[in-house]
Amino acid sequence: MSDQRLRVPRRRPMIRLGGQRGEPSRPPVAAWEPRYRRLVIVGDVLVTVVTSLVVGRVVSVGGAALFKDLTLGFLTVGAVLCALAMGRAWHPVVLGQGAEEYVRLGRAMFAAAVALALAGLATGVVSTRPWVFVVIPATALVALLTRYLLRQVLHRRRRVGECLLPVMAAGSPETVRDLIRRTVDNSHIGWKVAAVCTADGAGDEVDGVSVVGRLDELAEHVRRGGYRIVAITADAYWTPKRLQQLAWRLEGSGAEMVVAPTLMEVAGPRLHVNSVLGMPLLRVSAPVFTGMRRVVKGVVDRVGAVVLLLMAAPVMVLAAVAIAVDSRGAVLYRQRRVGKSGREFTILKFRTMVQDADRRKTELADANEGAGVLFKMRKDPRVTRVGAILRRYSLDELPQLINVLSGSMSLVGPRPPLPEESARYEPDMRRRLLVKPGLTGLWQVSGRSDLPWEEAVRLDLRYVEDWSLALDAMILWKTFRAVLGGQGAY
Repeated sequence: MSDQRLRVPRRRPMIRLGGQRGEPSRPPVAAWEPRYRRLVIVGDVLVTVVTSLVVGRVVSVGGAALFKDLTLGFLTVGAVLCALAMGRAWHPVVLGQGAEEYVRLGRAMFAAAVALALAGLATGVVSTRPWVFVVIPATALVALLTRYLLRQVLHRRRRVGECLLPVMAAGSPETVRDLIRRTVDNSHIGWKVAAVCTADGAGDEVDGVSVVGRLDELAEHVRRGGYRIVAITADAYWTPKRLQQLAWRLEGSGAEMVVAPTLMEVAGPRLHVNSVLGMPLLRVSAPVFTGMRRVVKGVVDRVGAVVLLLMAAPVMVLAAVAIAVDSRGAVLYRQRRVGKSGREFTILKFRTMVQDADRRKTELADANEGAGVLFKMRKDPRVTRVGAILRRYSLDELPQLINVLSGSMSLVGPRPPLPEESARYEPDMRRRLLVKPGLTGLWQVSGRSDLPWEEAVRLDLRYVEDWSLALDAMILWKTFRAVLGGQGAY
């Protein structure tokens, strides 16, 4: 099998399965898979060694002897690499996509820091403190950046059809079609639906993918075709007994079976698999909107807002001057928006339109290109020349950092709606108001104004339901790319 069809799997809750008695036909591993894992491991080792020795020497206490620095350096390297190995930070399951790779990296670095701190405490060596509080955090940051760059190379190859996992999709044509479209739109996941099985095996193809047989023939087709993922989507054919039998028949085949949940769209930390009365049950915990994690989020919001305001101050000053020179009117635009629990607040933005823009909105109603309750125009005549540039790179939203600092907004959250928009919300859409609106969010990193209204709502609801600090960190990281690219902004 060529590199073009290979994969680093997406790990949702899944069941490893396999086949029947006899010699299993395991799909071959593509050359790029172990090579990518080796690159990650070598990158981590080099980063750990170089950062530990260089930064360690810089922060050495009282000009410690070179021998002592080297000793502490090698102890730090050993602690970090052992923690990475024991924390399964190099497991192929997590490499290449998703936040779990970075979460495991962070946990391993934290464990290494704790181990080194305890060793220093037990031996009375005070000079370990700079290594715990400076060297290991610096190593973690450089390692995270290295992994991110490696991941971008992998994603770039996947966008051109390389390094993809061959997937066998099995279910109704409608649910299989949805899966195919999602894999095409999200090529970075590394899945490519290469074949389809349906209940009756009728039809030649589904969305350009060949139908190779019936659902009761699925295991045989998987073994012959060497598929790495068996994606089970909704169909009346699937019963608990049939899914169990399929899992048994796939044992030893090297394929992984992924069953798409059909009752609700919930993922992340709220899902727990437990065995109760001998039955495997998927337990869905209630979303948490209070507690220590929310306190941490509030602290991160305010500290982050202060840091970003200081960094963005020169840009904000230049933007204010450009707005004042370009057109008449106030530099800042104030507008009422709806925040957490339906409370209204005044949002701050740089003015990007002419002075009477709100009055002219009714005149342009027929030209509205926005979906749902949104008003959007790709070429809005009310936008000024400077405003178009500010919007393209989201610089008009920088004053919202003041809203974050005041507590009415968060760095990450759903889009803050207008009062007239929220008044038209259906009950499920009102769940967006359970958390603070954000300066950025899943909608921002997934297409911004190019998104259909239904997809924007779904992403906001997903954020509310599955919120975590790791998800916030991922969104903030991706926001910089989305903003710099100017995609979907107008």
